[in-house]
Amino acid sequence: MEIVKAARKVTGKAIPTQIAPRRAGDPSTLIAASDKARGTLGWQPKYDNIEAIIETAWNWHLSHPAGYADR
Repeated sequence: MEIVKAARKVTGKAIPTQIAPRRAGDPSTLIAASDKARGTLGWQPKYDNIEAIIETAWNWHLSHPAGYADR
């Protein structure tokens, strides 16, 4: 829900959701962290704030409504 809330804030869209039981095969917990890639590979993300990540994706989507076919 944190991601949905951030996407709603960035896009200004309602983004409907439906809460449902976990499906077979779904993990009990999801964790996204780039610490291992940072330490092992010396990698640094360009954006590490979820709102900034969503904003860049949203802006790309707005400027390329047909996706990669626009390129």
